[in-house]
Amino acid sequence: MKILQSTLLLLLFVPLIKPAPPTQQNTDNFEEILFTRDYEDQYLDGKNIKKKESMITPDEKSLQLQKDESSTSLPLKKENDEMPTCLLCVCLSGSVYCEEVDIEVVPPLPKESAYLYARFNKIKKLTAKDFAEIPNLRRLDFTGNLIEDIEDTTFSKLSLLEELTLAENQLLKLPVLPPKLTLFNAKYNKIKSRGIKANTFKKLSNLSFLYLDHNALESVPLNLPESLRVIHLQFNNITSITDDTFCKANDTRYIRNRIEEIRLEGNPIALGKHPNSFICLKRLPVGSYF
Repeated sequence: MKILQSTLLLLLFVPLIKPAPPTQQNTDNFEEILFTRDYEDQYLDGKNIKKKESMITPDEKSLQLQKDESSTSLPLKKENDEMPTCLLCVCLSGSVYCEEVDIEVVPPLPKESAYLYARFNKIKKLTAKDFAEIPNLRRLDFTGNLIEDIEDTTFSKLSLLEELTLAENQLLKLPVLPPKLTLFNAKYNKIKSRGIKANTFKKLSNLSFLYLDHNALESVPLNLPESLRVIHLQFNNITSITDDTFCKANDTRYIRNRIEEIRLEGNPIALGKHPNSFICLKRLPVGSYF
């Protein structure tokens, strides 16, 4: 009987005792699972961060490359500074043609430019900066603009300039002219005698052609060089001429051999009243003598 009771007790307690180990094992597994999840989360987060960093890094590198490219592209832009002018105008073998394109200032010119034709535009002013880096200029033509003012030193450093045309503008005075000029044309302006300095033409020993017709001059400019062949002063307001205007009053043997043409028509002066003013000339000026 006792044996039976003990057996029954054992049968009753065995189910209660056996589940304990699985519970401990499940707890251990649960802790391991939690640890594993935390580790995986941290690990994956770390990977994600690295992925994010790896995703950001190329962008930053590309931005840096873009900055580097932009910084390296500056010299190219500098080299192509001449392109806008040569797209707007026509650049051909040292000549730049900017005619009737409505420009208001002198455009940047290629450094090798020798001839500039900027006729019939809307340019109002010329400055020394316009030609500061263009030392090889030989001919400038600004016919038909709106030029009212020219800085006094605009052309003074253009040592190779031979022809300068400022016709059909709004000029009231003349700037300093370069020394090697052979032709100067400023007809159809508003230039008065006080707008021309006494020595403006004196040192221009190569000047052959002078066109100052259709202005507002009250007298013939002083100190005209011996080199002149053609002088156009027609249609001004010239009212007087002296014996020294073209000749030398103190030297009756003096002859101006080079002068081929002087035009004075359209001025309020009777040339016949000044016979001694032309005795050194081979040809009498064109104009009214009575």
